[in-house]
Amino acid sequence: MQISPADPTTPDILALLNEHLAEMHATSPAESVHALDVEALRRPEVTFLAARDQSGDLLGVGAVVALADDHAEIKSMRTTAQARGKGVAAAVLAELVATAQQHGRTRVSLETGTEPHFAPARRLYERHGFLECEPFGKYTLDPNSIFYTREV
Repeated sequence: MQISPADPTTPDILALLNEHLAEMHATSPAESVHALDVEALRRPEVTFLAARDQSGDLLGVGAVVALADDHAEIKSMRTTAQARGKGVAAAVLAELVATAQQHGRTRVSLETGTEPHFAPARRLYERHGFLECEPFGKYTLDPNSIFYTREV
């Protein structure tokens, strides 16, 4: 697997991101959907990564967004259906954390859902050292959101 910076408007990536947004809107109330659209993922403060197999097939994506000189946020984590359960999400997450650290960030945070649908994501983050925290950045308390952070 190769994980590297990518353009979120690449057709296969765009399809995966559209699937991600549709699923977020299907599983959470609109006011609790915090997924970024493709244009937001192209902003200069965002590093967007894609994981591909040796054939070049897309396996997963994720982004890290600079919030402050010392703080970044993980966004848009998504694995293709065919790649689930194969360690892709863990590898992308590790690369996003490493990217944040390389850019001088000492803390990485994220938001995910509280619904049962998001239980695998919560387990992934907890296995990788993320601890529950209060809302950060522009987030506010929301019964449909849980917030995590970790030092890097």
